[in-house]
Amino acid sequence: MKNRVALITGSARGIGKAIASELAQMGANVIISDVNLEEAQKTAAEIAALGVKTLAVKFDVSNSKEVAEAFSAITGEFGRLDILINNAGITKDSLIMRMKDEDWDAVINVNLKSVFLCSKEALKTMSKQRYGRIVNIASIVAFIGNPGQANYSASKAGIIGLTKTTAKEYAKRNITVNAVAPGFIKTAMTESLPEKVKEEMFNSIPMGRFGEVTDVANAVAFLASESAMYITGNVIHVNGGMYM
Repeated sequence: MKNRVALITGSARGIGKAIASELAQMGANVIISDVNLEEAQKTAAEIAALGVKTLAVKFDVSNSKEVAEAFSAITGEFGRLDILINNAGITKDSLIMRMKDEDWDAVINVNLKSVFLCSKEALKTMSKQRYGRIVNIASIVAFIGNPGQANYSASKAGIIGLTKTTAKEYAKRNITVNAVAPGFIKTAMTESLPEKVKEEMFNSIPMGRFGEVTDVANAVAFLASESAMYITGNVIHVNGGMYM
């Protein structure tokens, strides 16, 4: 992966940061994208210490104009784009009858529309290169659902269909498109869940522990590497056995 160029959306902290760090340790130059530019710059500085080139950028992943401008700036700076990790995501949980339209729209836009917009821009460059790796971060709830997360579950389920379609459309151009579906991973997002919910989740994990961000990062790094060159349109579940 040495000298490959990777963009990871939502990577100032949490799973995205772990993915960026893992790819950098494998030799890739990484672009840290996040709505919090200050945090993105801190993360980029930390990763630069690994001896790779980094860049921190801020853009709205659900806005087509901002996405196009950001990708133009990135390819202008690095000359190419080899790896796109669509990781940006938010939650706005509520039972369906109480869910506000704007909360539905916000989650669908950030979690799902962003994958379409960022992939669309990345594919322009990857198609010319005849090389690319796209890894989309889905979720276990895309497969099993979760009360209070109709918007989040729908967005992550949509990512699965989008992954498989993109994989079929671009396989002949040496571009692979896969997804990773994390289970319960220890992040700031899951830490805010009620203790009762976390206890129920814990009891449903056959491996008897919550996942670490590095568990997800390792799976993503594999799919982004040369070792996965004949794998496309697939989903790797990283959940300790919660869903098989």
